[in-house]
Amino acid sequence: MFTTYRRVLALPGALMFSASGLVARLPIAMVSLGIVLLVSTRTGSYSSAGIVAAAYLIANALFAVPQARLIDTLGQRRVLPVAAAVSATGLVAMMAAVESDSSAPWPHLWAAVGGATMPQIGSAVRARWSSLVPNKRDLLTAFAFESVVDEMVFMLGPVLVTVLATAVHPLAGLSSAVVATVAGTAVLVSQKRTEPAPTGPTRRDARGGAPMPWGVLAPLVVCAFAMGGLLGGAEVATVALSEEFGAKELSGLMLAIWAVGSLVAGVITGAVHLTASNAIRFRWGMLALGSLMLPLPFVDGFVTLALFLFLSGLAIAPTLIASFAWIEEIVPPGRITEGITLFITGLGAGLAPGAALVGLVVDTAGASSSYWLTAVAGLFGAAVAFVAASIARRTATP
Repeated sequence: MFTTYRRVLALPGALMFSASGLVARLPIAMVSLGIVLLVSTRTGSYSSAGIVAAAYLIANALFAVPQARLIDTLGQRRVLPVAAAVSATGLVAMMAAVESDSSAPWPHLWAAVGGATMPQIGSAVRARWSSLVPNKRDLLTAFAFESVVDEMVFMLGPVLVTVLATAVHPLAGLSSAVVATVAGTAVLVSQKRTEPAPTGPTRRDARGGAPMPWGVLAPLVVCAFAMGGLLGGAEVATVALSEEFGAKELSGLMLAIWAVGSLVAGVITGAVHLTASNAIRFRWGMLALGSLMLPLPFVDGFVTLALFLFLSGLAIAPTLIASFAWIEEIVPPGRITEGITLFITGLGAGLAPGAALVGLVVDTAGASSSYWLTAVAGLFGAAVAFVAASIARRTATP
């Protein structure tokens, strides 16, 4: 069953750049939480902590795509080390500002610098796979493997930063994230033979030789936003429902079970032979994800909550794998990093609104009812995915 994984990971340099990418990617699941832990500990204010973290997240979303364009144009080894160095400097300065009790806007500005220049490692690693893997079937396996790595990042990162910040020192969590950024990026860019060739700034069509297929890509980004809303909202709803059931501390276990469902499905997706196209798998994956949220408003205990979260988790990784494979299929070769970053940015942009809206529903109608909003987000994304597929079929027709 895992022959395809062995074949893909045996490609020259593959295991090394993927492993270094895992380390360099850990901060995406550590920094915002680390900021909240540090600022709330030093100031006693969660609202101040949230504002500083928001400055980091907003800047990251605004500058992710421009950085990806630079990576495609100039190459990973010229852009990523500079981005890592500036991001590390910004985060260290932010920590110093908080420790010295500097007033606004200094912690916020330095957090924004750290976020704006955080290296786009996930997109860069997937661009390497796209350049290295010789056939599309193995590329699907490679993307599946990276989705499993993403799940590992989001399972390990929050635990690591929380333990370090609470048991060692409030600065320890963020400091470890900075070290991971710099060290992981340095190792990644040292793998020169697997780096995709840059398009070069002197070319007239400097970002890939053809325009972006916005007719399909724009709806995909909207789908990503909807999916982000579902993911961010479901996290809040699960914490709130666990509290209603009388054991808020079990919310972490429930969310871990959700992630395990996604991880298992991601591993299987990369190991089996799928004949359906990327477009078909993406739109039906979005529909499955939205539909599997529908039973959650009716759960009456932790056993049923865990069961249905696990089932809905089974739809997450396969849908993401199909999205990255579809993007790789439709965007110009010299703009792979940009195309993937657009989707990832859309996904991240949906997390906060989803969490905020679900929080409002929790306060007004209860935790169970708030799951309806996550189902609506998923089904809306599915509808847009079907529209995107229809556009793709029309543009492909002579």
